[in-house]
Amino acid sequence: MPTCQKCGKDWSWSQTFKKMFTLDTSMECPYCGEKQYYTKRSRKRTAAVSVLIPFLIFLTLLDISLYLIGGIYVVFCLSILGFLPFLIETSNEEEPLW
Repeated sequence: MPTCQKCGKDWSWSQTFKKMFTLDTSMECPYCGEKQYYTKRSRKRTAAVSVLIPFLIFLTLLDISLYLIGGIYVVFCLSILGFLPFLIETSNEEEPLW
């Protein structure tokens, strides 16, 4: 879970999950209100995990029921969404990706 670099408090899973779905590059700390940014390492890790989801399309090449493929896809997507908040780290300054 991310820790605010200003006040040092850890964010909860639900706070982190809600903050993940904003279009802004910054996230506001729920405790002190200071702007926090994803670290470069955190952005790379979440992108790598998110890229795995489209590869499930290759399951359709196997001789498996479409209902089973759909179930696998839903379970895999939900587990990735549940796991992503644990990969997020924050910093006080926005870091360039490259």
